[in-house]
Amino acid sequence: MAKPNYQYDKRQRELKKERQQEEKRQKKLARSAPDAPAPNASEEQKP
Repeated sequence: MAKPNYQYDKRQRELKKERQQEEKRQKKLARSAPDAPAPNASEEQKP
């Protein structure tokens, strides 16, 4: 029987948590400044 890949599971949980935090941050920005368009997450990561 194959062993469970705990590192993979942990990484997936971390990625999910990061996505949820980013969505929450976007919602907060949208609430605080409804006139200004919310910046895209992909644009922020570009140098």
